[in-house]
Amino acid sequence: MGKSGPEGKSFEIPKRLVWEAYKSVKANKGAAGVDGRSIEDFESDLRNNLYKIWNRMSSGTYFPPPVRAVEIPKPHGGGTRILGVPTVADRIAQTVVALQLEPRMEQIFHEDSYGYRPGRSPLMAVGKCRERCWKKDWILDLDVQKFFDSVDHDLMVRAVEANTGQKWVVLYVRRWLKAPMQLPDGTVADRDRGTPQGSAVSPVLANLFMNYAFDWWLERKFPTVEFERFADDAVVHCVTERQARDGERRAAVASRQNQDNILQGQ
Repeated sequence: MGKSGPEGKSFEIPKRLVWEAYKSVKANKGAAGVDGRSIEDFESDLRNNLYKIWNRMSSGTYFPPPVRAVEIPKPHGGGTRILGVPTVADRIAQTVVALQLEPRMEQIFHEDSYGYRPGRSPLMAVGKCRERCWKKDWILDLDVQKFFDSVDHDLMVRAVEANTGQKWVVLYVRRWLKAPMQLPDGTVADRDRGTPQGSAVSPVLANLFMNYAFDWWLERKFPTVEFERFADDAVVHCVTERQARDGERRAAVASRQNQDNILQGQ
């Protein structure tokens, strides 16, 4: 990447982190964003392009472009869902923040959280679920409806603030949450809630939010109940039908309390 060093920059962001982020984005491949540039296009002037990302992020002047909305069919029918596809450069910038947050997140995430975490997979969650189903006869099969479309921005930022001392991380999380979305018809829509599925930083943000709103809430309220969660889907194991239905009722009315916990940084 080269060029100038961190002197005079608003934030101290290691160039190594930008390089690691680029390698991760390259390995994951992915489609072009609103600028139509592929990873190969980005690599045609790799040194300068990576330097621009580092320079702007370190100076506090990085502003994300709109996210390209792509409609994909839901599995097993049921209509479509919207994926947000950032530009290659924006995916790299988002991955810088995700890599910065990851060590702290791994310290606080619940053991039974499996989604988008290093060394974990959907098959691991299924394996643990199957093991527990042999021991307990009742389950709650939960899906947080429209989670990625509707999560509250202020609450998400509060959760991030509670887990990092890096002001630049909070700054850019705010900007990504507010970044507009370019719809399939070419129009650009502002966003006041949600974090797009498909972006590089959304998985860690979603896990962080659900860590407070679901995992540790369940741990406090039902300390003997076991569960597996993958992003916004979860299976909760119960001994009796009564326990399962009581858990379903409590979960339905717990949303406000859990949001208050996030506001208080709990």
